[in-house]
Amino acid sequence: MTAPRSATADDERLRRWRLVLGGDGSADGTGRALSGTDAAMDRTLEALYGGSGAPGNQVGGSREAGLGGSAPRVARWLGDIRTYFPASVVQVMQRDAVDRLGLSSLLLEPEMLEAVEADVHLVGTLLSLHKAMPETTKETARAVVRKVVEDLERRLAGRTRTTLTGALDRSARINRPRHRDIDWDRTIRANLKNYLPEYRTVVPERLVGHGRAARAVKKDVILCIDQSGSMAASVVHASVFGAVLASMRTLDTRLVVFDTSVADLTDQLTDPVDVLFGIQLGGGTDINRALAYCQSRITRPAETVVVLISDLYEGGIREGMLKRVAAMKASGVQFVTLLALSDEGAPAYDREHAAALAALGAPAFACTPDLFPEVMAAALEKRPLPVPDTAA
Repeated sequence: MTAPRSATADDERLRRWRLVLGGDGSADGTGRALSGTDAAMDRTLEALYGGSGAPGNQVGGSREAGLGGSAPRVARWLGDIRTYFPASVVQVMQRDAVDRLGLSSLLLEPEMLEAVEADVHLVGTLLSLHKAMPETTKETARAVVRKVVEDLERRLAGRTRTTLTGALDRSARINRPRHRDIDWDRTIRANLKNYLPEYRTVVPERLVGHGRAARAVKKDVILCIDQSGSMAASVVHASVFGAVLASMRTLDTRLVVFDTSVADLTDQLTDPVDVLFGIQLGGGTDINRALAYCQSRITRPAETVVVLISDLYEGGIREGMLKRVAAMKASGVQFVTLLALSDEGAPAYDREHAAALAALGAPAFACTPDLFPEVMAAALEKRPLPVPDTAA
């Protein structure tokens, strides 16, 4: 026999429904009135999801939007949502406020930036606005961007360096190492077939090592990033990864961004914040021109990995783009196409171009920041990429 629901559980259920449905003093048919903190929380939801988008407007019993264009009111609202909701929910509500109520212009005010919960999406918005920022706002904006970048570096840098160092070590493995450079674990595994049970030992016919060779090996990596507006989150993550790769002595990393023109930001890779403020989100796309520039910078094709990060909506010469990819692959370049480098889920992309690249042996797929180190490790070792099942 099922135990009856407790009065407390029923009340909590009605409370949640009342917060979802909104409404006025009639409790929106739930019979559950709100007071105290719940009433204040409801007002913050009403201000954003109230339907009309203007302060003081009501449509029937639906929620009313109450943020309007008032900077002080928005600042108070930003403080309220941080009081009542966890950071992950705050970030969603901030994005909704920018999208639904057109609050982008308010982010040009320092007091606004100081009130928001910083995340990758906010950075993307700031980058799209930074050319229009007054001088009084720019330093605050840089501080917000730096906070997000440093958080990403803390989360991603250690694992990236460890994964890629292992890949570079394996790619540099040699079979005639000096005694002090022998990798005994790999040597034993490689010679298990030579085990002599009567002597309880393995005869090492083949020695495996990497030691000094690993420190001498160098691979070339070119990150080619589409800076069109739809790629904002990918640009942020790619800039952080670019700085991490540039910090590794065994990699020679170049970072190229493009729309209809091409900019080489390699000399700014020591600080990903400088990279991000050197990017202009928006504009058209000319992938062919960007790949032509990258191709001109390749000096050791067999030791080069080119990573194109783009949704592939090409505004340039399609056939030229595909010919360049084919030529780079034929010369020995490891070519990787990422439709997105973010946690945002399945991206929109040009499926015809993605299919054409896949036919050239360069499958295009969306990649999360957590997967990126594995993708790069596979490319450096020239082994199959860990392509998700949803790849084009």
